[in-house]
Order: sequence, then C-alpha cells, then structure tokens
Amino acid sequence: MRAAKPVLAGILATGLQAAACRAKPDATLTLPVERVASVARRDEPPVATDPESPVEYPAALYQQRISGTVLLQLFVNEAGRLVPDSSRVQVSSGYPAFDSSALAAVPKLHFAPALRNGTAVATLFTQPVHFRHPNREAVGTTP
Repeated sequence: MRAAKPVLAGILATGLQAAACRAKPDATLTLPVERVASVARRDEPPVATDPESPVEYPAALYQQRISGTVLLQLFVNEAGRLVPDSSRVQVSSGYPAFDSSALAAVPKLHFAPALRNGTAVATLFTQPVHFRHPNREAVGTTP
C-alpha cells in the first residue's frame, strides 16, 4: 500500500495540471501600445550626454600609475551648451597635467540643461573629472 500513495499522488498532480491548462484566466491584462518616452525631470543638475569621456589621461602620469580628481566649475545655458569662458579648475588634482587635460576637454563636453520645476535653466555647477589608473595599486590617488 505504501507504493500506491506516491503513484496516486502523481496521478492526482497530473490531473490537476491538465485541468489548470484548460481553465480560463480570470482577467486579461492589456499592455499599453505606446511606451512612455521618459520620466519627467523636475529639478535636476545638468546631465552629461557624452557616450564616452573626451578627457585624455596624460601619458606620463598613466605610465607612473598616478590617479587623481579635478573639480571643474562649468556654466551651461538653458540649451545645455557650455559657456567656455566661464570654465575653470575649482579644485586642483595636485597634478598640472590632470588639470590641463580636464580643461582641454571642456569644449568637447555635452550636457542636457539643468531643470528647475521642469523648465530648462542656465546654471553654474561643479563637474568632477576622475583619472583612475586601471592598476589598483595606483600611487598618488586623491579623493
């Protein structure tokens, strides 16, 4: 009799599965035809839109495995265009080559404008530029 229980349970489970396949769903879920393009942005800083960074790692510092961070002060208008004359190094990395490389890339940077209450506005902001050597044992790292 003990052997009959597993077989009976198997037959019963198979019958329930077959009945479940024939059952009609209680409700149908209709998916929207059009996807929502994007979530509305309300108050946001400028957002970088470059797919890849145009900043070049100075070769001499790369060879020495030196890493660092430069903080740039940038100004974008309500169209998201950088105003080049307003760009400057806000906080130096301590390495003039990093600072120069970050500033040299400014004309190649692209941003979506800042938003205030959902409206594009001109704004002054700080943009960090990180120079990170892929070797985790890099020397001279700055926060």
